[in-house]
Amino acid sequence: MALPNNKHTVLIVEDQLQVRSYLEMALRHIGYGVESAQDGEAGLNLLRTAKAEISAILLDLMLPDSEGMETLEAIRSTVPGVPIIIVSGASSTMNVVAAMKCGATDFLSKPVSRDDLRLSLAKALESQVAVWARPEGPAPDSPLVISPHHDIQTFVGEHPRIKEIESLVHQVGWSEVPVLIQGETGTGKEVLARQLHAHSPRASQPFLKLNCAALPSELVESELFGYERGAFTGAFQKKAGMFEMADGGTILLDEIGDMDVRLQAKLLQVLQDREFHRIGGKVLVKVNVRLMAATHRDLERAIAHGQFREDLYYRLNVMNFQLPPLRERKEDIPLLAEHLLRKHTPAGAAPLFPPGTPLSLDLQHALMAYQWPGNVRELENVMRRYIVLRDPELIARELHRKASRGALRTSLAAAAGGPALVTPDDPVLCEAASPILEQVTKAKQHAETEAILAALHSTHWNRKQAAGLLKIEYKALLYKMKKLNVDEQSPEAKERSEAAHMGTIRFSSKIA
Repeated sequence: MALPNNKHTVLIVEDQLQVRSYLEMALRHIGYGVESAQDGEAGLNLLRTAKAEISAILLDLMLPDSEGMETLEAIRSTVPGVPIIIVSGASSTMNVVAAMKCGATDFLSKPVSRDDLRLSLAKALESQVAVWARPEGPAPDSPLVISPHHDIQTFVGEHPRIKEIESLVHQVGWSEVPVLIQGETGTGKEVLARQLHAHSPRASQPFLKLNCAALPSELVESELFGYERGAFTGAFQKKAGMFEMADGGTILLDEIGDMDVRLQAKLLQVLQDREFHRIGGKVLVKVNVRLMAATHRDLERAIAHGQFREDLYYRLNVMNFQLPPLRERKEDIPLLAEHLLRKHTPAGAAPLFPPGTPLSLDLQHALMAYQWPGNVRELENVMRRYIVLRDPELIARELHRKASRGALRTSLAAAAGGPALVTPDDPVLCEAASPILEQVTKAKQHAETEAILAALHSTHWNRKQAAGLLKIEYKALLYKMKKLNVDEQSPEAKERSEAAHMGTIRFSSKIA
């Protein structure tokens, strides 16, 4: 990725002083030059008069002087080639889609971490370098492209199911059939997909991955199939989709169980006919791509609920791999832990233990007692923490505490009528404990709604004054009102606001 240097200057357009100051500090720490403006008009003036060339823009969608989308369009017209990254607390799907269609490069939700900021800017600047390098060509390749020479991880363990999977990798990899990989989060679905690609005749061709749950369906469609120039607002030039970029190679659709049903139909057509239209296009694009799909969901259950197409399921399910969760292969945990410690210990650093020496008994016991809802990925994060802290007793205590909390949640789920044998910290626990959680959530939402309605009534629906009464920020109130469906035009809301105002609502406590 592009490395920050003093030639890159980032413009921040943000009305909140604290957020603007934080972003300025974070950018300077990473290595960027910084210009800032408190509203859209000041940002546009700065773009026209800035002494340093602006390389990228961080833009808040909710600005005081204008609509964020209008500012975005004005900036895009003023500097059409500069990446614009939206930084906003209003991270709804509609905002994401609208911003992308208006020409935004990326979307970050507040609060923004320094790492997310670094990665987003590096990706945006890298794309710009690709555009400048070949101005007459199509849009730069998607940053989702993964090099065919990416280091391939292998499975570690002696569990019979793992051994069975390893024995099938070469045979299935060499075939051309679609593959469906199922398993909980963190069990190694992507690792298996990479292994299958590496053992296939397509190994020298691209391997691309798209997480269907990470983007709205509109963006998933444009990423997969691309679009023609002018297909929608912000489509300034033709963009090739992943199917075109992966021609001859492999695509992994991660979390395919979260894909919109409408898109599932289009995907099925591509699998059957190996051709498709770009968004807004009329020309058929023919491709030769091997498709792999991964999901943590029960697709047969999703089919029964009308959330997944049965014909697509059978089209994908030619070869099916079921990856076991870590709690079902506990004999592999010590092997995996030592492997991950060796993998992540920095070169030249003293090892935590000499080769062949096992982990401490207390740490081994804690590793085996914990249920690992995040599976191997969670174990990897714990081992990386161990490398930094170099304190096995501290890591063991943390795991014991997490195991105790998991056991408590299991008891709550059983008391609520859920399955008595729910595994602690298992992802299905939320579903088992839903009766209690629903009651708590509804009570909290009701209390917040009543407090907001009472404040709005007492201020004659002046939102800024109501926010002051509630001791929360104005934008936070707008977000809460939208989330709780509090609408001034609703007769029901007016009646409830009057009733709430007559109650004993106190405004001294800040809404959480």
